[in-house]
Amino acid sequence: MSASIVITENNAGKYFRLMRLDASASITAFECRIGEYTDYLKEEALRAQVDHVAITWLLLEETSGEIAAYMSLITDAVKLSTAEKELHRLDYPFKTIPAIKIGKLAVCEAFRQRYRGLGRLMIYQAAQIATDNVNDYCAARFLTVDADIEHDPGVLAFYEKTGFVPNTELSGKHRKTLSMRLDLYA
Repeated sequence: MSASIVITENNAGKYFRLMRLDASASITAFECRIGEYTDYLKEEALRAQVDHVAITWLLLEETSGEIAAYMSLITDAVKLSTAEKELHRLDYPFKTIPAIKIGKLAVCEAFRQRYRGLGRLMIYQAAQIATDNVNDYCAARFLTVDADIEHDPGVLAFYEKTGFVPNTELSGKHRKTLSMRLDLYA
């Protein structure tokens, strides 16, 4: 087996392109480690998009046109403690701060073996969408995620390596996910 290609935001365009999900997308071959995430793409993502609940973005391999990864983005608000607001220099009287949330993020197993860094690339793409597009129409300070520690205990370390920190206002409770945030303007 040949070595994996490391994908970064600098070389991603050579191998991949991002496309918004539409009815013509070929999603049948997509399979990831977590069946629930595979099922979401195949059974729910398009309906959620039509109903204005989530927008799903597909990462397509340039040579094959196959889906290497996907993410669904939604709007969010994150509740910050006083200390967390001070950390981000957010001296505002309201309890929540606007955010864009990665509702789902999955990498196809076949592509996980060929390429490294696809999850990190999707986070970069989500941040680009939030800062380049969303802010033309509304504000979002953070990129948030509910890290799925039930299905993948290693996901917490992955998100921390990409700059996310746990939200203390939503931690400490027995949860299947851990709420995390990334300051888009730090």
